Amino acid sequence: MRPRGKQTIQSVAGPDTRPTTSRVREAVFNIWQFEIADCRWLDLCAGTGAMGAEALRRGASIVVGIEQAGRACAAIQQNWRKLARPEQQVQILQVDVLRGLGQLVGRQFDRIYFDPPYGCDFYEAAIAAIATYDLLSPAGVLAVEHRKSRGLPSLSGTLIATQTRNYGTTALTFYQTAARLTTKG
Repeated sequence: MRPRGKQTIQSVAGPDTRPTTSRVREAVFNIWQFEIADCRWLDLCAGTGAMGAEALRRGASIVVGIEQAGRACAAIQQNWRKLARPEQQVQILQVDVLRGLGQLVGRQFDRIYFDPPYGCDFYEAAIAAIATYDLLSPAGVLAVEHRKSRGLPSLSGTLIATQTRNYGTTALTFYQTAARLTTKG
């Protein structure tokens, strides 16, 4: 499915949101370009909602976001509803990421994008919660955006880090389920 045309989305300025740089956003969607259509997308620490918006443009069937900042949630909800086709579902949870993950128990996602504030102390806890709550589908991939200088665990429950790609001072670490890796190879 080809991405829909560009539409301007509203964002909230201020210290509560830090948008993913266009270079990193482009890299993620280049890496996943053939896997977005009809996928179930989870946007953690959604910020401006740009990643979820791009997933909608590229045909994701479900886009769920978790964002703590109320003003950002209102803008994300408005933007995603404007972009969504009738067959696409959108949901934004205004809650901290760890509580929000707990609210998603019983659901699975094919692509999870986690972009917390770089100085936060909950990277490991969130990755562990994704594994514990079984939120990543067996064929799914989790991408975690972080400072290049910050190490992340190579293993967290059923999730295994498969690669890290660097983009200037930013890095993306990708995780897959152990089940996916054993069936691939």
